This record gives sequence, structure tokens and C-alpha cells, in this order.
Amino acid sequence: MTRDSLENLIKKCTDILRTDDGISGSMHYTEALSWILFLKFLDDREKEAALNAEVNFEDYEHIIDEEYRWDKWAKNTKLTGSDLIEFVNDDLIPYLAGLKGEKTADRRDVISSIFSEVTNRVQSGYLLKDVLLEIDLIKFNSSDDIHTLSVLYETLLQKMGDDGGNSGEFYTPRPVVRFIVECVEPKIGDTILDPATGSAGFLSEAYEYLKEKAATASQIKILSEETFYGKEKTSLAYLLGLMNMLLHGVDYPQIEKTNTLSKNIRQIDESEKFDVILTNPPFGGKEQKIIQQNFPHQTQATEMLFLQYIMKSLKFDGKAAVVVPEGVLFQTGNVYQAVKKELIEGFNLHSVVSLPAGVFLPYSGVKTSILFFDKTEKTKDIWFYDVPLIDNRKLTKNNGISAKHFDSAKELFKTRKETEHSWVVPVEKIIENEMNISASKYNPHVADEEELLEPEVYVDEIKTLLEESLILVSSVLKSGEDK
Repeated sequence: MTRDSLENLIKKCTDILRTDDGISGSMHYTEALSWILFLKFLDDREKEAALNAEVNFEDYEHIIDEEYRWDKWAKNTKLTGSDLIEFVNDDLIPYLAGLKGEKTADRRDVISSIFSEVTNRVQSGYLLKDVLLEIDLIKFNSSDDIHTLSVLYETLLQKMGDDGGNSGEFYTPRPVVRFIVECVEPKIGDTILDPATGSAGFLSEAYEYLKEKAATASQIKILSEETFYGKEKTSLAYLLGLMNMLLHGVDYPQIEKTNTLSKNIRQIDESEKFDVILTNPPFGGKEQKIIQQNFPHQTQATEMLFLQYIMKSLKFDGKAAVVVPEGVLFQTGNVYQAVKKELIEGFNLHSVVSLPAGVFLPYSGVKTSILFFDKTEKTKDIWFYDVPLIDNRKLTKNNGISAKHFDSAKELFKTRKETEHSWVVPVEKIIENEMNISASKYNPHVADEEELLEPEVYVDEIKTLLEESLILVSSVLKSGEDK
């Protein structure tokens, strides 16, 4: 199929789903399309494997029992209306969720993981049948169709992120992701982790970067089965991430449905560490005390817990790039100072790239930066780069970050050259300033006053400080009552 025909097909499906009473917004119809696309993808791959086995005079054991295969129910024109909804909800999804793998890298385990989290939100069996018949036109044994669909799927994810609300946390703008991957330069054979996988933007972009370098069948197998790892606690994001990786060509994405922060990082051993960690962990969130106890430096702020997890999970000689809110850089509270001190003294925090405010609109207006560090030596100095706006146009929902914003940054990243937008600061000066690693603090092109950011940039940081202060006050009052 051409890109236009595939695009029209997906649009037709979303238009159909929008009219269903159980679908509310892009998050719901993207979820429904994801599990339907997955089952068609699986069926086409099964048919291809069975055909290859027949050509080689071999037996093929189907993963899915016959009555649950795509042709038996999705293409069955007699199964529609309430009967179709009843079959999907009461038979198909429970069957798929109950599958058990019999070997390593068994697709049954991937299927079970997905459908253990799937809820069919489509209420009209007639509308669902219309969508199934459209999706049936896609051929997943065509590499061109798969590539085109992966691009269109990214567009769906972006649309979901642009709609804001909770869906925005699943999606990092692809120009940011691509810039990070190209700067880190992962290699074939590296193990790559995103501990806050979301829709798997970092992992899929790393795959696209590496697949061009895969020259042998063994290297392709390594990329498919032994390279990409993720952790995601949200059911919808978990489904979206798995589907995104499958569409990009990773047959066995190693993504776990789990709360990354539930792991006591004191117990992480070498077998649980990674060569490369790329992530944009959720910020502004709060974790309960029982979760905080898994970390040496306890705080409610999820971004600081994730940063500790990442530092602990990086192999010797490993490389990491992490998106963090600006508050992580300039706050000097005890936990913030302690974690940044450990980062600076135990790792080589070589670069901080400051992103313009508005990168994550409409999900969040908080200003962010990217920390680049590796586990090689202590930090000697930090190269700061402040990504400039194009023609001084502020970023908005309709004027988002683009690849062009990073043209100069990519050129300068390796040389660490000092320009009007970049400067190098010795670590001694960072320590003198209580571990403040905000780019604006050291900008030599701004007179002695600190650069003031837009008010909304500070909202989450102020909210966090107020909440922590209220908790402290409540604790003191309770202590007084107990006496």
C-alpha cells in the first residue's frame, strides 16, 4: 500500500472509533487501534512462518489456537454486533492474556503481557467490525507497509501527546529523542535501557539508528532480541511501547510492566546494569514513603528517584542521557545537593543541554534540560549548551521543537566548543555554587544577573517545595500533640 492509502486507512479507522460511545479522545482510539493492529501483525507473521516451514518440509506449531486466529473471528462477517463484543471481551482477550511461553524469547509471553493489560473500550460490535475489515487490508509481510505504518503510528502517538493531559507523559518530541541518540552514539552489542519507556520513543529511535549499522544476520538478531530493554508501569503506555517496537522491527522487545522505582537500588547487581540508558522520566510526580525507602536519598520527587536509579544501573564505561526539569539543576535542598554531588564525583557529567521552555506543551510548560554523563571518571568540567529559539519564536503547541533547533548543537557536542550559546565551566565552580548545574547560572553572555525564566517554568518546583513544607509542618504539629 502507498503511504497515502495507509494514511487514509488509519484516518478512516480513527474516524469510525471516534463515533463509538466507549471511545473518548485520542488516547482511547490509539489504544484500541494498537491491540487490533498487534493481532493482525501477529497473524501475518504466523502465516509467513508457517509458509516458510512448509517450503522447508518442516512442521510449524502455531502460537494461537485456530478459533482465536484472525481469519476465524476478525474476517468472519457473521460475527458482529453484540456477539462480536461478547467474543472479544469474554473469550479472546482472556485467552490471549492466559498464554504461557515455553522457551526464551517466546512471543506467547509478549502476547500475554499485552492482553493482561488490555480492556476493549469499543462498545459497538458493528463499528468494531468496520475497523477490523479495514485493518485486514494491511499486509504485515510487506516491509514497505510495516515501515510506512511505523511512521504513521508515530504520528498517532504524537497526536496523543499533543492533546495533553496524562497522555503527554508517554511521548517525548522526536527531534529531542533523535538528538539524544545521535549524541550518545550507541553501538551494536550495547544493552540499552529506558526505565520510563512510555511509548518507546527512545528505544525505537535507537533501533533506527543501529539497524543501519547492522551488516550481518547475527547483528540483526542481536538488535531484535538482546539490545532493547524497558520498564513501564502504566498499562496504556506499556501497550503503546510494545506495539511501537514491533512496528519498528524488534520482534522480542524486552519491556517489563513494572514500577521501576519499586526496586531497592541497593540490591542492583552487575547483571542488572546496562551499557546505555536513554530516558525522559516523569517529573512532578510523587512517590509514597515505602517507595522512597528503596533509595539512599529519599524524596517525593520522582525525577530525583529516577536519577538515582539510572546512576546505579549504569555499567562501568556506560553512557546515559536523561531529560530533567530545570528544578533538578538549580535546587540546593539536601537531597538535590547529595544526588548531584554523587553524580559529579562518581560519574563524568560532561554536558548539560538546556532546552527552550515549551518543549513539552501542552502536557507541561516546565523548562527542561538534558544531562549527558558516563561512568568513566570524575567530572572535571561541564560543557553547557543553551538551545536557541529560531527567529526568537517561542515554542507553542503549534510551533514545537524541530530538528533545526539542534543543528548547531549536534556539530558542537563532540568538540565542546565555546560559542555565544555554549560555555565550559570547571567543576570547582559548580561545587562552589552548591551543585547548581543550571546553564543560566554560568552564562558568560548575560550580565551578572541570573536569567529569569517564564513564570510557568517554576510552577512545579514551587508546588513541590510547598507540599514538602506542609508535610514537615504537619509532622512537627503531630509530634507536639504526641507529647
